[in-house]
Amino acid sequence: MKQNILIVEDHELTRFGLKTTFEGVEYVDKIFEADSAETAIDIFDNNDINIIIMDLGLPKMNGIEATRQIRNKNKDVRIIMLTSHNDEKDVLNSLKAGANAYCSKEINPQRLVRVVQSVADGAAWFDPSIAHIVLKASANTTDLSTGDNHKNYDLTTREAQILKLMTEGYSNMEIAQMLVISVNTTKAHVANILQKLEVEDRLQAALKALKNKIV
Repeated sequence: MKQNILIVEDHELTRFGLKTTFEGVEYVDKIFEADSAETAIDIFDNNDINIIIMDLGLPKMNGIEATRQIRNKNKDVRIIMLTSHNDEKDVLNSLKAGANAYCSKEINPQRLVRVVQSVADGAAWFDPSIAHIVLKASANTTDLSTGDNHKNYDLTTREAQILKLMTEGYSNMEIAQMLVISVNTTKAHVANILQKLEVEDRLQAALKALKNKIV
């Protein structure tokens, strides 16, 4: 399925680079651009946007607030937060606002293309460099913590294997290819994992797995 992408970035050169990166990509249909959160929200309200690449450090309204407002309008849009800063507070607030991914601006362009594809396919992804930040920043929360790092979730060997790949940001399609199983089989395993971990989505599963040392 072709995806319409909205690039939200106030620096013209960076925005141009991002647009160039996604031009001609197989899964991309239309590319929209915005240099502010306010413009992004207006474009989102008047167009069919599937994916948003959101700069965190926007002038006036920042990317976190823009993400929160857009997420309140639409639960299905996929939002990738892009930033040059790995501040603990920003990381956690971005996830709380509804970001599906958190990437460093230093990410390789072709890697970003793959990350966006994974997020479009339902994966939750965050740069490996911030994994420890996510865990530390959420250390005082209890919603994803069991209080028992040794609890047996009754995961099968295959489910544990898939959960590990989920924490690394791989999509169902990528997991299926890596494990040489069908996408439908992968989806069934993911559904079982979410049920056993008592979480609602892949991001919560990944965070809970890391936080409680399940994988």
